Amino acid sequence: MIKVGVVKVGNIGISTIIDLILDERADRDDFHIRTISTGSKMGQNEVNDIIRRVKNIDVDLLVFISPNPGARQIKHAIEEITKLNLPLVIIGDKPGERAIPFMKEHHLGYILIRADAMIGARREFLDSTEMALFNSYVLNVLSITGVIRLIHEEIDKVLYSVKDDAPIEFPEIIVTAQKAVSYARFNNPYAEAKAMAAYQIATQVSEMDVTACFRVNDPEEYIPLVVAAHEMMKAASILAEEARELEKSNDTVTRTPHKRDGSIVFKSKLLHNYETEETFDYHED
Repeated sequence: MIKVGVVKVGNIGISTIIDLILDERADRDDFHIRTISTGSKMGQNEVNDIIRRVKNIDVDLLVFISPNPGARQIKHAIEEITKLNLPLVIIGDKPGERAIPFMKEHHLGYILIRADAMIGARREFLDSTEMALFNSYVLNVLSITGVIRLIHEEIDKVLYSVKDDAPIEFPEIIVTAQKAVSYARFNNPYAEAKAMAAYQIATQVSEMDVTACFRVNDPEEYIPLVVAAHEMMKAASILAEEARELEKSNDTVTRTPHKRDGSIVFKSKLLHNYETEETFDYHED
């Protein structure tokens, strides 16, 4: 029985389900998982509290997820957690790419998701409803374009290595559109192209929201920017849905659930039986 700890500091789109995608039917018996979260905040007090809590949990593997893993407080938390000498995988967004040298120096795994864009956090625009809608659009894009499968496959590989007491090959992945769709395993080329378009649009949302939240001070300028960015994320979500509908119409939606022992099975025909991992073309870089 492997014990996995998930540490959430602040929030990106994937944060809400990162601890669910490893056990989507809640029936795996090869590991159990514990989650520690700061909610939406990522200030110094929250980071210090997280560090204290992580040092008191008994786990074999840690997954740390946060916006911008290179930010000062987040970087400090990661440095303190590395002192526990536990296998550690960082999940982050595009700004985290600046922290790659730091993560390599500490021999950490990382998965940085360019399409997991910053939200338009301006008070004149963002309320709880808009926040929830934006995150639903992000999750739609990440799910359909292949990011969810990428994360659970890559974390599973680390988990299997820990379980088998084998050398760990940590992921070092910047999730581009091409990388994401390679895990989605689209059969229809038009579906794949729509998914790539959705991912690329979502990637551009981050730059617009960063500009609106940090570089522009006039409300008449930044309010239209955050609105436009959220409309882009909604459009990306619709494109992603169109891609999945194409796959459904051909009965070629790929499904890769976990079995009770943690292994993965596969099928791409709805009414067919599942095949074991060894009999299908499992993703390899």
